[in-house]
Amino acid sequence: MSDDASGAAVQDSPPPATSAVLEVARFEIRPGTERAFEVAFGQVRSELLGTSGCRGARMTRGVESPSTFVLLVEWDTLDAHLVNFRESESFVRWRAALGPYFAAPPDVAHFADVRPDPS
Repeated sequence: MSDDASGAAVQDSPPPATSAVLEVARFEIRPGTERAFEVAFGQVRSELLGTSGCRGARMTRGVESPSTFVLLVEWDTLDAHLVNFRESESFVRWRAALGPYFAAPPDVAHFADVRPDPS
């Protein structure tokens, strides 16, 4: 339970299963290999985009922290990411191309859109 703006109790609930899922993956890249990582991502981006349930993807780079990258991927469902991609040969190729640049394991989380209260 949480409180709404008026202080009234509101039941917290998970996002609906039918909503799109946004994967947010943060990568810390070994300093000095950032450009090579960008090139490698460009070479395997199609592995991600060709996965059933992938709506689109973009990679961003930290302005203040240029060795930090954030990948944003929109999926039809959580399973599209965790099953369709992560359990595929495409993921094996994707990880083999990008993994050598990781300074630490990626931090991955999933998010769903907040829907405004219709009232």
